[in-house]
Amino acid sequence: MKLLKKKLQKRNNLRGSVKGTIDQPRLSVFRSNQHIYAQIIDDVNLKTLVSCSSLDPEIKVELKSGKTCSASKIIGQKLAERSLQKNIKKIIFDRGPYLYHGRIKALADGAREGGLEF
Repeated sequence: MKLLKKKLQKRNNLRGSVKGTIDQPRLSVFRSNQHIYAQIIDDVNLKTLVSCSSLDPEIKVELKSGKTCSASKIIGQKLAERSLQKNIKKIIFDRGPYLYHGRIKALADGAREGGLEF
């Protein structure tokens, strides 16, 4: 029980004041050594509205590797396309514990080019 409490506290400290609402959901990014994952989350209802990763079959065909900046930019554009289909235009960007640099920045730039505002 103590471990779970500490884990939740750490997550809340990392996230800080970044919380998604129905009007402005949160774009959460996870980056591993091989792939990148992004999802748009409504924190009020605790639901994932849209998700995209370098492992999606339709995107994987276009990529040689999921660990490049160009792959991240494609993921951002595809995420923006999917979110605009669900009438989501304004979001809050949550980079998590990662610096806004490299693949994270490329994903954000791709999402902006796709039509998302943040």
